Amino acid sequence: MLICNLRSRLSHSIPSFQSSFLSSCRHLTDMAAESGKSFARRDRLREIEVKVQKWWQENDVFRSEPGEKPPQPGEKFFGNFPFPYMNGYLHLGHAFSLSKLEFAAAFHRLRGANVLLPFAFHCTGMPIKASADKLRREIEQFGDPPVFPVEREELEEEKPKEQEEAENNAGAAPDKFKGKKSKAAAKSGGQVYQWEIMRSVGISDSEISEFQDPYKWLTYFPPLAVDDLKAFGLGCDWRRSFITTDINPYFDSFVRWQMRKLKSMGKVVKDVRYTIFSPLDGQPCADHDRASGEGVLPQEYTIIKMEVLKPFPPKFEVLEGKKVFLAAATLRPETMYGQTNAWVLPDGKYGAYEVNESEVFVMSYRAALNLAYQNHSKVPEKPTCLLELTGRDLIGLPLKSPLSFNEVIYALPMMSILMDKGTGVVTSVPSDAPDDYMSLKELKSKPAYREKLGIKDEWVVPFEIVPIIEVPVYGNKCAEYVCENELNIKSPNDKDKLADAKKRTYLKGFTEGTMIVGEYAGKKVQEAKPLIRSKLLETGQAIIYSEPEKRVMSRSGDECIVALTDQWYITYGEPEWQKLAEECLSNMNLYSDETRHGFEHTLSWLNQWACSRSFGLGTRIPWDEQYLVESLSDSTIYMAYYTVAHHLQNGDMYGSSKSSAIKPQQLTDDVWDYIFCDDPFPKSTDISSSLLERMKREFEYWYPFDLRVSGKDLIQNHLTFSIYNHTAIMSKNHWPLGFRCNGHTLLNSEKMSKSTGNFKTLREAIEEFSADATRFSLADAGDGVDDANFAFETVNTAILKLTKEIAWYEDVLAAESSMRTGPPSTYADRVFANDINIAVKTTEQNYSNYMFREALKTGFYDLQIARDEYRLSCGVGGYNRDLVWRFMDVQTRLIAPICPHYAEFVWKELLKKDGFVVKAGWPSANAPDLTLKLANEYLQKTIVSLRKLLQTQISGKKPNKKGAPVPADTKVTTGLIYVNEEFDGWKADCLNILRSKFDEGTRTFVPDSEILEALQQSPLGQSSNFKQVQKQCMPFLRHQKGEAIKLGSQALDLRLPFGEIEVLKENLDLIKRQIGLENVEILSVTDTDSLAKAGSLRPVLEKNPPTPGNPTAIFF
Repeated sequence: MLICNLRSRLSHSIPSFQSSFLSSCRHLTDMAAESGKSFARRDRLREIEVKVQKWWQENDVFRSEPGEKPPQPGEKFFGNFPFPYMNGYLHLGHAFSLSKLEFAAAFHRLRGANVLLPFAFHCTGMPIKASADKLRREIEQFGDPPVFPVEREELEEEKPKEQEEAENNAGAAPDKFKGKKSKAAAKSGGQVYQWEIMRSVGISDSEISEFQDPYKWLTYFPPLAVDDLKAFGLGCDWRRSFITTDINPYFDSFVRWQMRKLKSMGKVVKDVRYTIFSPLDGQPCADHDRASGEGVLPQEYTIIKMEVLKPFPPKFEVLEGKKVFLAAATLRPETMYGQTNAWVLPDGKYGAYEVNESEVFVMSYRAALNLAYQNHSKVPEKPTCLLELTGRDLIGLPLKSPLSFNEVIYALPMMSILMDKGTGVVTSVPSDAPDDYMSLKELKSKPAYREKLGIKDEWVVPFEIVPIIEVPVYGNKCAEYVCENELNIKSPNDKDKLADAKKRTYLKGFTEGTMIVGEYAGKKVQEAKPLIRSKLLETGQAIIYSEPEKRVMSRSGDECIVALTDQWYITYGEPEWQKLAEECLSNMNLYSDETRHGFEHTLSWLNQWACSRSFGLGTRIPWDEQYLVESLSDSTIYMAYYTVAHHLQNGDMYGSSKSSAIKPQQLTDDVWDYIFCDDPFPKSTDISSSLLERMKREFEYWYPFDLRVSGKDLIQNHLTFSIYNHTAIMSKNHWPLGFRCNGHTLLNSEKMSKSTGNFKTLREAIEEFSADATRFSLADAGDGVDDANFAFETVNTAILKLTKEIAWYEDVLAAESSMRTGPPSTYADRVFANDINIAVKTTEQNYSNYMFREALKTGFYDLQIARDEYRLSCGVGGYNRDLVWRFMDVQTRLIAPICPHYAEFVWKELLKKDGFVVKAGWPSANAPDLTLKLANEYLQKTIVSLRKLLQTQISGKKPNKKGAPVPADTKVTTGLIYVNEEFDGWKADCLNILRSKFDEGTRTFVPDSEILEALQQSPLGQSSNFKQVQKQCMPFLRHQKGEAIKLGSQALDLRLPFGEIEVLKENLDLIKRQIGLENVEILSVTDTDSLAKAGSLRPVLEKNPPTPGNPTAIFF
């Protein structure tokens, strides 16, 4: 009833995107009028988009149905996208990743494939619940509507870096504010109230209080996201949409089945493990529950119990009767034999904490809090501090430390200790730790410094380096060797060099070192380390300690710790299961080496994953319902659910339709096993056999999915989990085929950030720029795994180009009757037709490789250039009608995956074509004539060169790069263009040598030394003037080598693959028009009569002789 009531109210309170478009346009038009700008072009595109979306909806264009027979390769395409978290609006970061899938699906649909692109919404986890609870507390404290205590004009404090990073990786959430001057941030001296945040994103005061109920979020934001994605033009089968959590009983049943399936296979176990944990939430904090620190794991240390010897100093009197230890955290317990002292931070804040009935650890509060959640506190989960201390109180304490050759050592000051790392106490082993070596050396060598710090000589001076490990090259005092002999480090403050020294000594010491002291002398460090650690733990001289390897902030706002928790885990990393995951990965298309390396690295370290939570929204662990399935564990194989969702939910994303032919309680494990796991037909089910068989056939038709597109940050969790779960639950023929990962999205070359205002939701982008211009800019933003840039300059260019192109189509179609008819016949016709063929072929290749920026270049920009060039080349003859129609048809199809509204409008309204362009089929094209392409490039390059040369000869001025126009008052009327169509002399000799040393198949040459030797042994090399010629030979050889590697052996031919004179003569009218001369002749430099025509200007010709591909000219 809650859903029905909320949804009925929503139908009145949330205007659809399209219905709100006109009011948005009016508002923006009013703004434009005030600023003097015009949004007419943008508004034209938006009007087209609304019209086209209506056509698509009325004709159910994106509805996906399976074929009657199993698909052959290329006949179907199933692509999907990680469902976004629904605590706010979709933003351009979502749109960028999604656009890669949308463009790919649109391309396959255009080619004739049967395409399935579904979309769903993630609501599992704790952020929504946490925001709802925060709002409830505000209302309880301040009223409804609340009256907050302090109001400010502007929030001056900047947010913590962790909060900003979290917002950039989350949705445009209403539990985050937009910028320093947002309404939400302008309250209460930096306190950000949830109420104000909700108001700042446009929710009315009368409705905000409803969001105390977390399920209100689930019914509010997903419909808005659907509106935004429809306005974006997403080619989605919306019947298959769903939301997660137990609000959807069908998906809830699916997740319960999945978890039971994993447990029955032994892949879900209950165990005690170190886990990143939020004390405020009282539960583990997985990646999706974090505001920052995604991917951070527990770092395990060994705490060495360094006993404080009696008598205690006066300040320690309260600790009498207890065993007191400085708790030093180390990653290298095998080096404890070489301890000379302990280090503390003089100004650091420490405490004496009870870890059990009889023992006290001196350490930082942060370490004590972590230990309290690891069963090392007298009061569980609550550090008990008996005495507050500073580092100065600890200096000079006599200590007895496990394994140390020195019977008594002392606590000494070190200024570089970090209190947010480890325990704040560091044990010193100067033989193998460069920091320890340099700091101890400084104290030993500077009496005045010791006196200043209050350090007695007996605490420092007697202690010498204790050799404990022999390391090849470095000896048995490797820290000293590296600091003194390799890096020449002078001071403990030389942080960069010390960091380098640490890398060198730690790596070489661990991988190549041999113990020379203690019980395990003679063993390699790698072997001895775990043995020594185990002995320290068994004898009670040390304990295990774990903390986050980097800072982690939960979405509830607290800093996370590491807790030892008893909970349910999925056994990722189990050897046999890992082998299956690696096998799956090896057969997948990942589209980049960097992505593959990311997966391989993740598989190498990923271990048990906590899959249960006690707080938030989601599906209950079916056998232990006090827990919920966490948000990264209910989202691993849901792509399979898309294939049957519409049969179950009857088009209702909440699964609340009363008219569904299947009830949730009918979905037993046997039913799910039959559909997805090749199990026999369930005997006990009362579901129609024909319906179940139809669902199974549909799954079998669409699976495996062909492509999943995601940000690269999900490699380390969600995507790898998906591989694992597919290999466990599904047969090999249903394992995923491809993942394509991309980087994050920059906005105008800057990081997207609400705190700076450099942020834009998808809805805002569509309203501001139009959907197609937004899509155009997303395609242009980048294709690789590096961060991409959405540029306002590009999106505004797109608005201009698309609207100007529509105007060109309209003008050309209006003048169609004046065009030339008949088959294309002129040189310009042939070149333009060839350019179209090239565009069709190269753009198809770019789309196939999911290189959408390149597809935009070859399918739109390059075609525009070719069309503009054709217009200039046609002259008085004008366009060929058939060729112009082919251009309009082809360009409309090639741009359709990226700008479908524009393309659909042109297709139906201007070209008057039947059907829909999104399903029109890829245009056919003849094989490109590469020789003709080269000939035209030669022609265009020649025209530019002639213009430059003409200007130089008549004015003596240096032209600009593109060649300046010829002055109108020049008296030059005639040009003689001289061509040399074949290399001769030493150049011919060089080319013949290169040809003999070139492998056409691999486009590679033999080493340069062999080429040089062949040149020296040739008749040219033996000639008397070779030394003079050699200076010219070498640059020529280098250039032609590069051309051959790029173009093949044709670059080594003595002649170009086309007749230069023929090309220039056929385009003589164009040349005359372009260089502005009345009389132009094309002549051969090898013809005596032609040379005679140069007359007195022949010296000019001799100074700049023509070569193949580079004609020259004289003008008079």
